Amino acid sequence: MYVVVGLVGTRLTRVTWMLEELGQPYDILNVRPRSEVMNSYNPSGKVPALIDKHGKRDLVVVDSAAICTYLADRHPEKNMSAEPGSAERAQIDSFLHFAQSELEAPLWCKAKHRFILPKELRIWEIGAACAYEFDLAVASLEKRLENREFAVGERMTAADVLLGHTGMWAKKARFEVKSAPVRDYFSRMLARPALARASAREDEFSDRGGI
Repeated sequence: MYVVVGLVGTRLTRVTWMLEELGQPYDILNVRPRSEVMNSYNPSGKVPALIDKHGKRDLVVVDSAAICTYLADRHPEKNMSAEPGSAERAQIDSFLHFAQSELEAPLWCKAKHRFILPKELRIWEIGAACAYEFDLAVASLEKRLENREFAVGERMTAADVLLGHTGMWAKKARFEVKSAPVRDYFSRMLARPALARASAREDEFSDRGGI
């Protein structure tokens, strides 16, 4: 059994989506970032964390990209990653890092200055700079995708989960995606039945409130 720890509707969705793609059962421990419970799983207090209860001792993994990579490796029969050291794995890992370091970064920067940082540290005018950086990342993603259905090869991988969720975040944050191929790619990923199942599952736990 897996337990996903964190606040529903955040990066936690990447993990629930990944688990649904893999067809693995899981529970959700709905807790707020930097709460006492979350701090016990991740010293930074950031969400999400994954508890893998399959071994003799529980294993805790933090960081959404690391969690998705771990899950893909734990279930190689689902073919959502590739052999470590292979050219295909290098491409998957590259997209995973790109999703966080370039595509997501301006979204997170704007969010921090809107409602996360202490008010005296927020820069309201940062939105234009974030939009500029996001446009550059989207243009880069368009070139890297080369009109493929998926990020790497001809199948869904962990890279698509990270990229697709970032596209969802951009839509909710009202960042314009100026590339038609990238918009189409995001639409395909966000139409995945596994994501719909993950969202419905999160709704169940959202009703229970946070800890």
